[in-house]
Amino acid sequence: MRLSLLRTVLLAALAAPFGALAGDSYTMHDYESVPKIDAHLHLHGLEQGPFLELARKANFRALTINVDYPDFPALDQQQRVASKLHHEHPATVGWIASFSADNLLQPAWVPATLHRLDGALQDGAVGVKVWKNIGMSVRDAQDKLVMVDDARIKPLFDAFEQRDVLLVGHQGEPHNCWLPLEKMTVKNDREYFRNHPQYHMYLQPTMPSYEDQMGARDRLLASHPRLSFVGVHMASLEWSVDELARFLDRNPTANVDIAARIGQVQHQSQRDREKVRQFFITYQDRLMYGSDLAQSAEQPQAAFVADLDGVWRRDWRYFNTDDEITTPDLDGKVMGLALPKPVADKLFRLNAERVFKGAWKA
Repeated sequence: MRLSLLRTVLLAALAAPFGALAGDSYTMHDYESVPKIDAHLHLHGLEQGPFLELARKANFRALTINVDYPDFPALDQQQRVASKLHHEHPATVGWIASFSADNLLQPAWVPATLHRLDGALQDGAVGVKVWKNIGMSVRDAQDKLVMVDDARIKPLFDAFEQRDVLLVGHQGEPHNCWLPLEKMTVKNDREYFRNHPQYHMYLQPTMPSYEDQMGARDRLLASHPRLSFVGVHMASLEWSVDELARFLDRNPTANVDIAARIGQVQHQSQRDREKVRQFFITYQDRLMYGSDLAQSAEQPQAAFVADLDGVWRRDWRYFNTDDEITTPDLDGKVMGLALPKPVADKLFRLNAERVFKGAWKA
């Protein structure tokens, strides 16, 4: 990781006198007493009593993120739900707005989109999500995919940079999406792409490559050096903490969440636990916890809450203890990282409070 290795050694040396090593990690007994934030959820119901009860018991706050995703409720409905939950439970629920890519290249699209988003930001949203449909499904009149760095939509991102609007970006897919099934690193990717071959980019050679998607995102950030950016899902660099370290080094205004990519982290820590652990220590100011759970239309809220409780506890165990645990994503066991308490506090709360400033009210 070039300079990162030196930084790791220095951080470890500095931390040792203050006891911020594995011996000073949280345990499962600390789970409910330590305040935490899930910085990547999708809450879709107007009434969230069971979720709010779980959040109170587990000492979690939430950031619910709107997405231009056809399997989710319409964006207007997502925004109504997020706004209502935030205003009724301002200490517990913050939210991120999003925009529709319909009519993306029409002349009126940028001003209309900015007008709508200005209303959302004034209503309490603390950022704007740009989704992977730009780059993977939205096409122009010549049937060419519109990438996120397309000059025709640059004025939108220019405005975000000028107005200091936080951009939350999901570009591309996990690296596994471009691999054959037998080479994928986690079970959930293998099962998903086996059942949804139309989304398996390895089978779609005419679609942009993984490198094309990452390149478009990187060019967008390079052309907007003052743009505050959160790369969700580890900025789609979940397959390599070395690559993610290089991304963070190149983009000092960027942070990432680890939502829905912890299995890929665990795959790496099965092979080199110390390298992964040191990555989380070295980049402790740039990483945020998230689960990416969403309640589907057919799922009872009790089942959603039970799933979330299990995920939260399993993830806490992995990052805070040195227990050997099993995970649904991998064969065999994986040893927890036992992060120092100050690092865990940043991962699970402090970084989200800083990056999503004002999302939660006292």
